[in-house]
Amino acid sequence: MADPYVLILYYSRHGSTEAMARQIARGVAQIEGVEARLRTVPPVSAEVDRPVMPDVPDEGPVYCDEDDLRDCAALALGSPTRFGNMAAPLKYFIDGTSPLWISGALVDKPAGVFTSTASLHGGQEATLLSMALPMIHHGMIYVGLPYSAPELQATRTGGTPYGPSHWAEGGNADGELSEHEVALCQTLGRRLARFARAEVPG
Repeated sequence: MADPYVLILYYSRHGSTEAMARQIARGVAQIEGVEARLRTVPPVSAEVDRPVMPDVPDEGPVYCDEDDLRDCAALALGSPTRFGNMAAPLKYFIDGTSPLWISGALVDKPAGVFTSTASLHGGQEATLLSMALPMIHHGMIYVGLPYSAPELQATRTGGTPYGPSHWAEGGNADGELSEHEVALCQTLGRRLARFARAEVPG
């Protein structure tokens, strides 16, 4: 029987959110018997004549499908901030998960969220909560970051109790995370992996 996996599903435009996703995967890997599965979503566009997107990205993780989500033991959902909300490509994907909601496929599974912003007060917490809402509607169990994580009190960059965040200071979009941001991403990965192994009463 295959090990349970934490699905780390994200959209990243410039690389910072992807860097966070990879650190969360490292945290998952620290818990024996649980795997990390990285997935992304394709961009969306309002242009009628936009080029057809390939079925598989040229680089990086493959696109998420319904089975990835249905079969996961836990979920980490990540997006850059767009005016205090998740990015449209991720929202578009989530809006298509009604069949999973109808079947209750995600009920009682743990879920956490993460985000990146170009400014320190760029709507990090609002974005995290915007991603949490559909997970709550799916009946998932929300997993944040406890203040027992010392980096949450010490950080001068990103990091919230709602989930890990990254501050791309000065518009820095190279995906370089601070020491505290790395630690908090890994903390979320470990927490999700531990919950993924646990039996949750129905």
